[in-house]
Amino acid sequence: MNGQDFTGKVALVTGGARGIGRAIVRAFAEAGADVAIADIRQEEAEMTAREIRAATGRVLLVVPMDVTSLDSVRRGCAQVLEQFGKIDVLVNNAGWDRIVPFLQTTPELWEKVIAINYRGVIHTCYAVLPHMVTRKQGNIVNISSDAARVGSLGEAIYAGAKAAVIAFSKTLAREHARDQIRVNVVCPGPTETPLVEEMQQEEFARKILGTMVGYIPLKRLGQPEDVAPIVIFLASEAARYITGQVISVSGGLTMVG
Repeated sequence: MNGQDFTGKVALVTGGARGIGRAIVRAFAEAGADVAIADIRQEEAEMTAREIRAATGRVLLVVPMDVTSLDSVRRGCAQVLEQFGKIDVLVNNAGWDRIVPFLQTTPELWEKVIAINYRGVIHTCYAVLPHMVTRKQGNIVNISSDAARVGSLGEAIYAGAKAAVIAFSKTLAREHARDQIRVNVVCPGPTETPLVEEMQQEEFARKILGTMVGYIPLKRLGQPEDVAPIVIFLASEAARYITGQVISVSGGLTMVG
């Protein structure tokens, strides 16, 4: 078995219906894993599952999950365990944002951004970790953002929530290394996803994102398929001595030592 063969493994990917999550789901399936797509977008999740199932022959389970609700997360995780009997890999990819100057934001926006991007990660880890601890094995890859590392104009709350994910992940990595559970973080830079397309409906966001390519050394926005390989690597046996680390996939936009 090579270091990135997931035959016999089960991966749970939140926000797996589209964008970066979809690319991650496909990459795990292509590597031999059975995958649970946890998402509130049921139609898109079912479509993704059908397409990837047909292309790879792997078992894909669609799980209704609202990561902002611990009860919903627990129900979804129970469904995955009932179907597959285990969860080897948890990828926290679900996320949401709007690009708005901080003083034009509202408490309602703060709550939604924090609930999805940070509290959602807490909920899934709280639900899945006891299972991994019992088995004394598991891998968690949390998707943060380069905004968390250096800040991002118009994304104050989002950057803060994603920075919290990094600190939270490092703490879990320390607490659960004794359980042979590794926790790492991937920070995408600006990436062409349906969410980014939706964000550009507002003029301020269009201006920010429109100038972004000029600052990226590789001179293009990322694609979801650029992010998936590092997630696969970090969750794999090839990365067995890597935990508590933060890796950017940003075309060189940020180069943090």
